[in-house]
Amino acid sequence: MDLQLKEKVVLITGGAKGIGAAIARGCAREGAVPVFVDKDVEAGKQLKAELCGAGAKCGFIQADLLPAENCAAAVDQTLREFDRLDVLVNNVGVNDNVGLEHGSPDKYVSSLKLNLFHYYNMAHYALPSLKKAQGCIVNVASKVAMTGQGKTSGYTSAKGAILSLTRDWACELLPYGMRVNAIVPAEVMTPLYQWWLSTFPNPEEKLKHIVSKIPLGKRMTQPEEIAAMVLFLISPQASHITGQHVLVDGGYVHLDRALT
Repeated sequence: MDLQLKEKVVLITGGAKGIGAAIARGCAREGAVPVFVDKDVEAGKQLKAELCGAGAKCGFIQADLLPAENCAAAVDQTLREFDRLDVLVNNVGVNDNVGLEHGSPDKYVSSLKLNLFHYYNMAHYALPSLKKAQGCIVNVASKVAMTGQGKTSGYTSAKGAILSLTRDWACELLPYGMRVNAIVPAEVMTPLYQWWLSTFPNPEEKLKHIVSKIPLGKRMTQPEEIAAMVLFLISPQASHITGQHVLVDGGYVHLDRALT
């Protein structure tokens, strides 16, 4: 299937590792121009070298997106380097375990800044260019917005808000022919997830317990499987899909786990 993404400029936050890097690689394979924003300079340089070495056109922007002005700067740099912006993929975030019992009001606000505010800020500053291109937005959320998890009030709040923003933006941007959708991953094997597993006394046993709860195949979702859905959603092949929350999770959220 030709996704018709050639020369489309795709701005990806948190794009140097994990899900973001898988999306960037997928874009490059389709002939699009991934521009990935990440704080990790080394990972960003390595991914850029990898993609450029394979003949792809791409960009790397080293930035911390917590300050709104850095979001504006990332958009501006993309436009300076590539003269257009067709797609925004809001992806960066981290489960920082700010809960109700062991958090605080200040930590809760900090968690929202870490996981939510830059989704709005990036979309706000990218919007004029996205309107011009009649582009689209994909927001990466999390299954915790639907299932809860406990002890993670900040992250869960942010991801729930992201699902709501997706629907609201889809409504607001209808007059411009723009589409906005959300991807909802569950258990995805990324470097961050591997680090989280390493914090347990027996990581292998913890992983075995987790995958036993995933109905389809009793295995983790791979970043490339998330990326494949993102690529479809940003392509003209998905031209009549907007305002959707698409779960790529092996049935984790909606299937009865008694099936496992």
